[in-house]
Amino acid sequence: MFDAKKIKDEVVAWIREFFEKNGPTCNAIVGISGGKDSSIVAALCVEALGKDRVIGVLMPCGVQSDIHYAEMLVNHLGIKNYVVNIEAAVNGVINSMPEGLDLTSQTLINLPPRIRMSTLYAVSQSCNGRVANTCNLSEDWVGYSTRYGDSVGDFSPLSQLTVTEIKEIGRLIGLPAELIDKVPSDGLCGKTDEDNLGFTYAALDRYIREGICEDEEVKKRIDTLHERNLFKLQLMPSFHYEAK
Repeated sequence: MFDAKKIKDEVVAWIREFFEKNGPTCNAIVGISGGKDSSIVAALCVEALGKDRVIGVLMPCGVQSDIHYAEMLVNHLGIKNYVVNIEAAVNGVINSMPEGLDLTSQTLINLPPRIRMSTLYAVSQSCNGRVANTCNLSEDWVGYSTRYGDSVGDFSPLSQLTVTEIKEIGRLIGLPAELIDKVPSDGLCGKTDEDNLGFTYAALDRYIREGICEDEEVKKRIDTLHERNLFKLQLMPSFHYEAK
């Protein structure tokens, strides 16, 4: 059985310990999408550090139809927040590409998350901060993140917890139900996460924790995605040299 209270307390203690070792006076910088992951990370940081040391950054790309969820979260927690619209930066990169270079659809989908992470680090460096990674174990297991985009950060409170477990923590700490149960989407390609993955998080989480997946096609897809995307969780390969 997953003990949400015990694990929540351990995560909060871990965040405090991280900051004691890696910036006792630093602020937690959290990119706020309005989804469960960023909402719960921000809430846990508030509990660990106090709301005066947590800064939310909202980063729409043009008009974001569901940005009210992100606004709901920062208002609920009472944290300082900044809105940085990344549309001009994204378009600036795209429009600066040389003629004859056809950008793929996946390139266009992954560019905004990478610019968002650059934005978070710009805010962090200007506000004495440490950037929170908001990915969870379920997403990381199948590589559902953008390398050097939302896959990185300075500390990662949720990376060992599944979507199912994170939702339990979200309910425990009293976040609005709209934020916990909001249908997960990257907000970029117009599809839900589960549409893109081809299976539900419930099926994925059960397979991760229990090793059970009754649908062989889904099991095969999960295994394929896991093996194909392991490199995202590893350090950059480097040539090994031993000086004599």
